[in-house]
Amino acid sequence: MNQIPLILLTGFLGSGKTTLLNALLKTSELANTAVLINEFGEVSLDHHLVETAIDSTVVLNNGCICCTVRGELAGALYKLYTQREDKTLPEFQRVIIETTGLADPAPILYELLSHPLMRQHYRLTGVITCVDGVLGMEQLDREIEPLKQAAVADRLLITKSDLAKTEDLANLTLRLQTLNPVANITLSDPASVDPNWILNTTIYDPTTKHADVSKWLTAEKYRQLPVRASQTIPSAQDVTRSTRDINRHDDRIHAFCMTFDEPIPWNALLKALQMLVAMQSDHILRIKGIIHVENEEQPRIIHCVQHLIFDTATLEHWPNDQKTTQLVFIVRDITTEFIEVTLSHFIEAAKKRPGKV
Repeated sequence: MNQIPLILLTGFLGSGKTTLLNALLKTSELANTAVLINEFGEVSLDHHLVETAIDSTVVLNNGCICCTVRGELAGALYKLYTQREDKTLPEFQRVIIETTGLADPAPILYELLSHPLMRQHYRLTGVITCVDGVLGMEQLDREIEPLKQAAVADRLLITKSDLAKTEDLANLTLRLQTLNPVANITLSDPASVDPNWILNTTIYDPTTKHADVSKWLTAEKYRQLPVRASQTIPSAQDVTRSTRDINRHDDRIHAFCMTFDEPIPWNALLKALQMLVAMQSDHILRIKGIIHVENEEQPRIIHCVQHLIFDTATLEHWPNDQKTTQLVFIVRDITTEFIEVTLSHFIEAAKKRPGKV
């Protein structure tokens, strides 16, 4: 079955999401696009500013899409699909979801990637985040939502660049690069963004054999951490102790990569990740990795969003000649030590007692 591409458009209040969406929908490349808009409050206004080529705009209001209307999101997308199938709507080629500016993208990604109907009919192809070029630095300092929105993005669009000082834009760009090392960052007026910049965004799908896993993982761009051995996993109190008193929000978000040179016992790694996401799902934004499993020649791919660990897939061959396990983490309010020690504990125990962990 051909899945319909789905793009998540997010960004903090006033960052230019609606302006970008309106401009994109006027282009020939995105003419046949269905739109789902989340508005917070009893009176919906933003969707009136969006001019669509086809009558396929759905408005979700009276709640933020990341929490109170998540069930409604799945229902709205399924309704769009059925209307497309029975010809009551034109055969749109993709869907763009514009979130409210207060949305936390992690629960939305979880909903889109885990719901059976969504996985059957739709394919999430990317997360686009707008960042205010004038107020972005202040918003990142003050609010957690824009920080999360930037951390999980595949594309970051810095808007209002014509109104901001060159030095401020450079500092904002550097901060975003530090927060999200692999996102493609562009400074542009939302009304003049190249639509191909949006359409060429692709999240790796392990069921797709032609996908470029190296481009998806980009582990070399993350801060590399050594693997430290320990037999004692830190307590829940210790997990966030080092981050509670930090004022800068993005000092509380860590993006890093762990590399294991030796093959890993699969069950041990899986149990370690299951424990991590069970204990700290609210703080784990994303985990992705390529795994060298013991007694297996072909690499496995793993992908997690919050507490969901998606079905793994085996690749036909390694993307390069180096057969090493690389795990990329994007987490909030968790010490790197907690991640390192947890993984090492399970892996070392499995090697000492084969088949027991």
